[in-house]
Amino acid sequence: MPNRAVPLDLDVILALRVDEAAAHARAAAFPAARPPSSEWLAWLLSAVRCIDLTSLEGNETPEAIARLCTQARRPLSHFDVPVAAVCVYRKDVPLAVRELAGSGIPVATVAGFPAGSNPLAERVREIAASLAAGALEVDVVITRAHVLDAAWQALYDEIRAFRTACGGAVLKVILATGDLGTLTNVARASRVALMAGADFIKTSTGKEAVNATLPAGVVMAHMIRDHRAATGMAAGLKPAGGIRTAPAALDWLVLVVEELGADWIQPALFRIGASSLLGDIEHQLEARSITYTTRST
Repeated sequence: MPNRAVPLDLDVILALRVDEAAAHARAAAFPAARPPSSEWLAWLLSAVRCIDLTSLEGNETPEAIARLCTQARRPLSHFDVPVAAVCVYRKDVPLAVRELAGSGIPVATVAGFPAGSNPLAERVREIAASLAAGALEVDVVITRAHVLDAAWQALYDEIRAFRTACGGAVLKVILATGDLGTLTNVARASRVALMAGADFIKTSTGKEAVNATLPAGVVMAHMIRDHRAATGMAAGLKPAGGIRTAPAALDWLVLVVEELGADWIQPALFRIGASSLLGDIEHQLEARSITYTTRST
């Protein structure tokens, strides 16, 4: 069952405590659990299907957006495997929608990006304007101070406002985990976001000093698992920022499979925010002499 909002349970939030050493030790095991080279093709194609192909530098030209959308339709030269979504600034949403027409690839955009410091009402207006422009998914940045001040009700109310503004569109809540101080804060912010109705919890904007880290991913996956156990509802995980290589992508897939199950490796429940990852995936496939004998659909 997809996620939807439930009442905030502060007893659950305040009871959360993360053993940081244990989370780091768990994360350190994932590189050793990568699949053998003979299985990389299937795993990396699964990663490609879950990529939010992103361009958020702020200097994108119409030509660059058109190229991005062309790449999204056919990201690998030997396989017909599209990405999960294209993520661009709101000004580029109408062009991306036109370029992707008929492809089935949704356009995502951002609100409150990257600092989450603009007023809540402004972020809500950004969401509404993005949906009116044709976006089907919105990645919204929280107010980090709510987490650092342990203002859980304020964080919940903020994300509920995002949820209401998104309506049936996909809401990805960006926690900026590298700025939250502790993994306990990551756990509490994650669970609040899930209670407030986030479809995905996302690690980072890609603009922080520390972006997607496996220990934060472990904690977030545990919160998704606990939320499902408590409510029967499933939400997605989106690491973003710094995932530039095929091995790094594989580490995240291993994390998801081991912590949430293989069923989570699908665009409805797992995304990778990336801009340069595709090039390394294709390079790795070629470098490991994987023979392309059939097209994958």
